[in-house]
Amino acid sequence: MHTLGINLHAIEGLTDDAFLREIASLGFSSTFFEVTEPNRQASIADSCAKYGIVCETLHAPFSHINDIWREDDCGMLDELLHAIDHCVIAGAGIAVVHLSSGQNPPPMCDRGFDRIRRLVDYAASKNVKIAFENTRLLANLAWAMETFPHEVVGFCWDVGHESCFTPGRHYMPLFGDRLLCTHIHDNTGEFNLDKHWIPFDGCIDYTRVADSIRTSGYRGSLMLELGNPSPNGSGGKYDGITPEDYLRRAYTAAATLRSMVEND
Repeated sequence: MHTLGINLHAIEGLTDDAFLREIASLGFSSTFFEVTEPNRQASIADSCAKYGIVCETLHAPFSHINDIWREDDCGMLDELLHAIDHCVIAGAGIAVVHLSSGQNPPPMCDRGFDRIRRLVDYAASKNVKIAFENTRLLANLAWAMETFPHEVVGFCWDVGHESCFTPGRHYMPLFGDRLLCTHIHDNTGEFNLDKHWIPFDGCIDYTRVADSIRTSGYRGSLMLELGNPSPNGSGGKYDGITPEDYLRRAYTAAATLRSMVEND
């Protein structure tokens, strides 16, 4: 049976420890989060252990990921290498990495190729795999899948990105056999509107999602990547909902998707 996971910062209003306690009580068994300060990361790891939650992946920094393709020294590689060290601290066996950002990133170049090779080699030395995530460009992802063996590199399928960044393009027929982890969320399908809603609250065809996961043979977790900044904010889809009710709704959606994947 596929386990169910949800990102640590899916909603505000709970401390890290309270969030992890709540998701464990619902039936989630894994989580992921972005690189954070070492003391907080160690505290998160302790809470995960206390509640039996696996820190499955860590999301590497991506705010200026396009710098990886710059010819001059930019510091991006150091940030990515640092993320691998944080994976070791958190006990996460997979680092999720973007390969570009926006519609017009710099072209791929030899300097960038060298940086990514160094990243993959360093991760392998630490027993951490790299899962490259679909964003907007196919070519960068295809290069990585063609260049590196499945023992060290795989694919992170972001269902929401596929819907709003590359409508009409289906990644699983291309890279489903390399699937290492998932980022599951919903949106309106409108270009560039990356909503990170709970599954089934938008327009994504989750029958196709379930079929794609099933036929790939993937047996890992079904990981939600949600983003509801504030339960009491204004103008949001989930205004007025408590953090606990939001997480219960998220768990119900994840369990429904699991039933579809497993044909229950």
